[in-house]
Amino acid sequence: MSELLQAMDLLRKVFDRYAGKDGDGKSLSKGELGDLLCNELCEGKAVKEKDVERFFADLNNDKDTVIDFHEYITFVAALTALRNEHP
Repeated sequence: MSELLQAMDLLRKVFDRYAGKDGDGKSLSKGELGDLLCNELCEGKAVKEKDVERFFADLNNDKDTVIDFHEYITFVAALTALRNEHP
């Protein structure tokens, strides 16, 4: 499998790992998003509740109280672009 396909699979696996914590499996709740931010992006450092609230509000484009896979992957793509601009 190519590196890009592996990366795509890994992005889905990370989403599924956190989305499945509350039993839903198809979306991230606010708490699941906080766990994902803490463990995957902040290397285990605590994330302030107000920051989780802000990220959640920014990501939840359809205002349905959860982050779906499309909203998550758009967020990851934006972060990847920022890392490219500011390595």
